[in-house]
Amino acid sequence: MRRAHRSVAPRPASGRSLVTASFDPLPHFQDGRADPARASRLPQVHGHQEPLDGIRALAALLVLVFHVAVETGDALAPGVPGALLSGGELAVPLFFALSGLLLYRPWARAALDRTAGPRALAYLWRRALRVLPAYWLVAVTALLLWSREHLDARAWVEVLTLTFVYDLDPWWSGTGPRGLGQMWSLCVEVSFYLLLPVLALVLAALAARGGDDVNRRARWLLTGLATMAAIALLALIPQFYPEPRPYLHSWLPRSLGLFAVGMALAVVSEWAWREPGTDGPVRRFCRTLPRSATLCWTIALILYLLAVTPAAGPRFFGVEGPWTALFSMVVSTLFAFFVVAPVAMLPARTTTSGEPRWTGGAWLGTVLGHRVSRFLGRISYGIFLWQFVVLYLWRQFTGQAAFTGTWVFDLVPVAAGTILLAAATHRWVEEPFRRWYGVVSARRATPGRRVS
Repeated sequence: MRRAHRSVAPRPASGRSLVTASFDPLPHFQDGRADPARASRLPQVHGHQEPLDGIRALAALLVLVFHVAVETGDALAPGVPGALLSGGELAVPLFFALSGLLLYRPWARAALDRTAGPRALAYLWRRALRVLPAYWLVAVTALLLWSREHLDARAWVEVLTLTFVYDLDPWWSGTGPRGLGQMWSLCVEVSFYLLLPVLALVLAALAARGGDDVNRRARWLLTGLATMAAIALLALIPQFYPEPRPYLHSWLPRSLGLFAVGMALAVVSEWAWREPGTDGPVRRFCRTLPRSATLCWTIALILYLLAVTPAAGPRFFGVEGPWTALFSMVVSTLFAFFVVAPVAMLPARTTTSGEPRWTGGAWLGTVLGHRVSRFLGRISYGIFLWQFVVLYLWRQFTGQAAFTGTWVFDLVPVAAGTILLAAATHRWVEEPFRRWYGVVSARRATPGRRVS
């Protein structure tokens, strides 16, 4: 989910070029640095993309509002307000698309350049340190608060390994143990993390069919990703035939198309830097998306409204039948694309005073890149993790029964408590493990050199 690189454009590896005969680096690079004029027109593919933090913040707050409104019953009530609140579950496609975009990007770059991708073990180790420590803290807290009578070895193992969604005879009701009901989507995320090196290997083999032509390699990658989306559609068959299996909704195949959205954006953004010629269709496409941010987000709003209609199924986890599931899948996939795509294709921000901030679609990057958005984006994982724990503690404290109260009354204290815990977790759990991984990586990269 989180990537950090040093430059704003692809760099040749030391000693040899990463490019093939069909990719002329001279228009793109000068003495190993990106051409500033080119970088100002092409998507940012390196460094921290601050507007994406804004997407994380939006998704985290959207799912928080949704869960509060479900607990009070407002999101389940008939009428327009309840319908609008129920659409908060569309935050999940945003998280999945962001993961596909940011995690697959190094492999997409390697496939287009015909070089080795990231080392799988290092990648998996980094993902584990990113996800597990904070999750374990929240999981242990929730289990000790509400599930002590069920805490045998099996319960601990399946919860701490994020495999509880595969328990076909669960000891809890709903989408997970009390306080951990939202973690089904984290289980899907972790499944994707584990599968990604294999997917990248298969996609790289497909890209190799394009030979020296970078355009053909990119098209093969997109063909492979379209196949991933088709697999997600096919996953609806065992979910409903010969009998309904609602638990398959929370398994990875059902969500592959959402990850494929982000992976495709990663391919296109890297392709734009390598497209032959001075201004081909891929570069124009990448420029058009950010400039059309208002149109893209208007379409996303329309899709949001479609997603809360009866055509998308009932207002809670799962769907009633295959056709509503298909409709919901298509709408959520398109929603993720139109929200994330114009942000993913933004060029790197510069300090030029004449750079527009509110016109030509630049408003989206300005709003999402605001320091408040960036802060909430940085702690968004903690917001996601803690929200049910805080919500249930608050409702116990106020003596509210399930499906009673009003979401407006509950949202302010629950959001405040969640953000405080998320900020503390980010500072004292997430960041120390991130720094520790950086020290360990530096030691491995320079054996024999002591890192202080």
